[in-house]
Amino acid sequence: MSTEPLIIESPGTADACVIWLHGLGADRYDFVPVVRALELSADHGVRFIFPQAPTRPVTINGGFPMPSWFDILAISPQRVMNEEQLDESVAMVRGLVEQQMAEGIQPERIVLAGFSQGGAIVMRAAIDSELPLAGVMSLSTYGPTLERALAAHQGPKLDVFFAHGDYDDILQPALGRHAQDLLQAAGHHTRWHAYPMAHEVCPQEIADIRSWLADRLGLR
Repeated sequence: MSTEPLIIESPGTADACVIWLHGLGADRYDFVPVVRALELSADHGVRFIFPQAPTRPVTINGGFPMPSWFDILAISPQRVMNEEQLDESVAMVRGLVEQQMAEGIQPERIVLAGFSQGGAIVMRAAIDSELPLAGVMSLSTYGPTLERALAAHQGPKLDVFFAHGDYDDILQPALGRHAQDLLQAAGHHTRWHAYPMAHEVCPQEIADIRSWLADRLGLR
């Protein structure tokens, strides 16, 4: 499978960008239907970029190869991950941000979004970048290494949209709440949204994402 990002170009000249990472075992096409469901205006000017995680063995899944942003070595008593791979994925996202800036998109017009494992990567990438990004969408996710990154953070405060299922048995809501608490304690602006769902996305969440994106990017 190619690891080139999938790009959905804006109808007109792009003046904003959303970089959106999929979760463990999924692919770059996973959130394309969600973009259509957002029902943005015909002239919205937002470029959507969907990176593809490399396929590699995942220890907790018996070493079975699948798309993953980092290997998960254990989940008890807490998740233990391959931090070198995590750092590589964070660097990839930061590279995409720099590429968009080189193409004329201001950092204040760039949103980082991620589901599950992808959400963990974009939170770290946003903190490490120390850029005034438009915001971060943290969907059904958690914050490994986030505490350490926040301790070193010298950049502007972020606006972070959290969404989590009340019945998520893959990543319990408490894990997402902990990430939110860390960001909030560090002075970042966070919004928590809970939904009666499992490890997935629901229509009300999509509506709330659209409202948040419209607010952060000035969309109609």
